[in-house]
Amino acid sequence: MFRDRYDAGKRLADALVAYKGMKNAIILAIPRGALQIGEVLHSELGLPLDIIITKKIPHPFNPEYAIGAVGPDGEHFVNAGAAAEVRQEYIEFQRGKIAAAVEERYVLYRGERKKPELKGKTVILIDDGIATGSTMLAAIHVIRKQKPKKIVVAVPVGPPDSVAMIAAEADETVCLFTPQAFYAIGAFYENFVQVEDEEAIAILRKCQ
Repeated sequence: MFRDRYDAGKRLADALVAYKGMKNAIILAIPRGALQIGEVLHSELGLPLDIIITKKIPHPFNPEYAIGAVGPDGEHFVNAGAAAEVRQEYIEFQRGKIAAAVEERYVLYRGERKKPELKGKTVILIDDGIATGSTMLAAIHVIRKQKPKKIVVAVPVGPPDSVAMIAAEADETVCLFTPQAFYAIGAFYENFVQVEDEEAIAILRKCQ
């Protein structure tokens, strides 16, 4: 059990001490809650903090089912199996629409500042927990297209099957707690108050 995200961040920092002060390394947080964890990691490890935003490409007949995702600058991936019978025209239309929405979120969080260059870098990708793992998986796929040296996924908690799925895609995975009985991420925090955009933006600006 973690007291709050800051407690989780401190414990993750201890687990990631090998990356302290590493040149060409960056922390990427999935907004919004992960930015509280990122604030601690930024302070403890001395690494720059930024964000990664992705949005799913919905299946045309089941909007809750993701067939892929779009990230910054239109980077995207499509799950070939999930999209086997989906027309390419639909995917391209959704990609353009979703890319615009992703860029709007980046402008909200970062203004007009240039996004970080990830090629050749060690990327520490963080969230306040993993549930199904779909958001984290999307972020990994999008980041991978930018040819980083290494992707390290670091989270406080997640169910064993989801963590194993992520570990198969990342270069290194750090998860502090993998309970067999998993209901919701918030169940493993004493305080899991929602982080609003204003707070998340303020953290990001302070740590850049």
